[in-house]
Amino acid sequence: MFYVGIESKLRNFNKGPKAIMTEQIQQTLRDSRAARWTALFILSFTMFAGYLFTEIISPLKPILERTPYNWDSTNFGTVTSAYGWFNVFFMLLLVVGILLDKFGIRFSTIASVLIMIIGGTIKYVALKTQFSPDSEILGFKTQVLIVSLGYAMFGVGVEYAGITVSKSVVKWFTGKEMALAMGMQVAIARLGSFVPLAFGAKVAATFDVPTTVLGGVILLIIGLGAFFYYNMMDRKLDKELGALDTEEEEDKFKISDLGSLVKNQGLWLIAILCVLFYSGVFPFYKYGSDLMVNKFGVSEDWAGFIPSLVPFGTILLTPLFGIIYDRKGRGATIMIIGALMLFLSHLIFYLPFITSVGIAIVNVIILGIAFSLVPSAMWPSVPKVVPEKKQLGSAFSFIFWIQNFGLWGIPLVVGIVLDATNPGVSDNISKLSEGFRAEGLTSSQIGEKVNEMREAGTYPLYDYASTWLIFVGLSFIALIIAFLLKSQDKRNGYGLEQPNM
Repeated sequence: MFYVGIESKLRNFNKGPKAIMTEQIQQTLRDSRAARWTALFILSFTMFAGYLFTEIISPLKPILERTPYNWDSTNFGTVTSAYGWFNVFFMLLLVVGILLDKFGIRFSTIASVLIMIIGGTIKYVALKTQFSPDSEILGFKTQVLIVSLGYAMFGVGVEYAGITVSKSVVKWFTGKEMALAMGMQVAIARLGSFVPLAFGAKVAATFDVPTTVLGGVILLIIGLGAFFYYNMMDRKLDKELGALDTEEEEDKFKISDLGSLVKNQGLWLIAILCVLFYSGVFPFYKYGSDLMVNKFGVSEDWAGFIPSLVPFGTILLTPLFGIIYDRKGRGATIMIIGALMLFLSHLIFYLPFITSVGIAIVNVIILGIAFSLVPSAMWPSVPKVVPEKKQLGSAFSFIFWIQNFGLWGIPLVVGIVLDATNPGVSDNISKLSEGFRAEGLTSSQIGEKVNEMREAGTYPLYDYASTWLIFVGLSFIALIIAFLLKSQDKRNGYGLEQPNM
């Protein structure tokens, strides 16, 4: 014990007084539970607003298929896939990752939420404007294209914010309850997904679609204020650490660092698992409500409530699994179990003879548990696979970029396949809708009329059986990748099966 004490003093002497003072300050701030959890809550609120806006039209597909919108499944798939347009084809997620590493968290928080607000406003204006039914631009319906462009810009902002928040959590919680903190952040954000899925269709039927979207934009503006407050905390922390707006030269990100990221096999496996897993969940938000209406006979006003159980369940389970990973480890095993449950859930949704609402609810709960397991272990595993702190922003952006290929492609493919396997359904819906409008029915009355016709079996329905094979295939491949990641961890010693604390 004596020699340990002498050795510790010698190390402190060699570091110099500034280094000793810095360590002492770090203990008073980063060991302050109140400070780091306050920062996490502020970051999470803005992500709550971002996730809410992401899913704001997800339960509205049946409404958007009627007058005055007259979208078909391909139009809906085009809009929902637009989330990834700029992120994928202009590689903006890699750009914002570099911006985060070069200019820091405070710049990125404000820039990301401003992009979200601009994109959300474009989407609102496009839905508010009445366009001619025959108006087209570049082969797209004019309204569909403008809504898509707004959503594409929003997608850049919310992904940029997600990367920034992930790096911020690492900054505050390294060596602490990092998996729990990431789980809590994800849980609060998922609550944002729950709200529009559960209540969005009813709100849109009571008011209208543009008003529903406007509510989301207002929340984003409040989120901007929350980020400004967080930045004051972050600036104070850096100032007390003696690092305000400066970094050691060796800690600065360099473009050449991207080369080592691309060669990192563990990072690639996490990225591929991420795109496959999220492609089996987020597009379910877009089409799950419509599936409940067409296959399980649920009223369209509340059909989104069943898919909303997925993000709602993660509010409690994701932090719980994060605690398990922090204290017990087994991160790779947790991801395997989650991928297996995702596969079984989509297989049950695919089986044509299963039409019970009770089974659908139980199956959604299984999907929600899967969605809690994988992210609770996947995101805290990134700092283990990429130990260089200066590369974390770019590593997260690389994963998010790969993920956006799925967020772009899968909703579009699902919409196209749904129309191709159900010829004439969207046209019949449009004709019925025009007839309802000619009778002078309001949006709420049309919804009631449609539900009555569905119960009587006289309203056109989509058959989702062939379309759902897409989700079954994606989740099966995700299961294989999860096993490969565990194997890679054994070879390279990332420590994915080791506790974080």
